[in-house]
Amino acid sequence: MHISAKLATAVAAAGLLTAGCTTNPETGNQRMSKAGIGAIAGVVGGFLVGDLVGGRRDRTEKILGAGIGALAGAGIGHYMDEQEKKLRQQTAGTDVEVVRNGDEILLNMPSGVTFDTNSYTVKPEFQGTLNQVASTLSQYNQTYIDVYGHTDSTGNDTINIPLSQNRAQAVASYLTQRGVVAARIGTQGFGSSQPVATNDTPVGRQANRRVEIKIVPVTEGDVRGG
Repeated sequence: MHISAKLATAVAAAGLLTAGCTTNPETGNQRMSKAGIGAIAGVVGGFLVGDLVGGRRDRTEKILGAGIGALAGAGIGHYMDEQEKKLRQQTAGTDVEVVRNGDEILLNMPSGVTFDTNSYTVKPEFQGTLNQVASTLSQYNQTYIDVYGHTDSTGNDTINIPLSQNRAQAVASYLTQRGVVAARIGTQGFGSSQPVATNDTPVGRQANRRVEIKIVPVTEGDVRGG
C-alpha cells in the first residue's frame, strides 16, 4: 500500500484517536496512549509512529560517538514529557502545532509561517521561534530528529519534491547552526505525497504545505540494536 494511500485513511481513524487519548498530568495537554498508538498504527500504517528516515543504526553510532547517551525505562517518558512541555511554551501563540504520540513528539510548522511562497529561506519573523526550538533540542539531546518537507498538489513532482527537500534541509541546517548536533538529524522531502487534508480547497492545500520535525528518544534498545 502506497504511503499516500495510507495517510488518506487517517480520516477513518478519528474515532480511534479520540478513544486513545490520555491527558498529560504535567502539561495538561492530551496525547495518545500507547494503546491508542497501536490501534492507529494498524489504520494509517505508522504515520507519526515508526521508522526514522534512513533508519537508526548509522545515526545511533554517530550520536554515541558525539558523547550523547541513551535513555532507559521510565526515564524515557519523563524526558519526553519535559521536552514537550518546554516546546509547547516556546511555540505558544504561533501556528506551530505540537503533537505527542507515546514517546514521540511532532512539531507541525505550516509553510506560511516558515517560508514565503516558492522559497526555502526561513522567514526572519519565524527565526526567533526556531531559535527557541533549537535551544530545547540542544538541551534535550538524547533524541533523534527527523525534518520532513511537504507541499500541496499544485504543480508537479519536478517542482514540489526539490522544494520540499530544500525546505527540510533549510530547517535542519538552521538547527545545526544553533547548536543541534548534526548527527542526530535526518531530512526528507515528500513533495505532495503525504497530504493531511484535501487538496481540493485552499484551506486543505494550506494545511498540506508544511514542515514537520519529528523527535524520537534514543533508547538503550537502539544502542543494543534491538
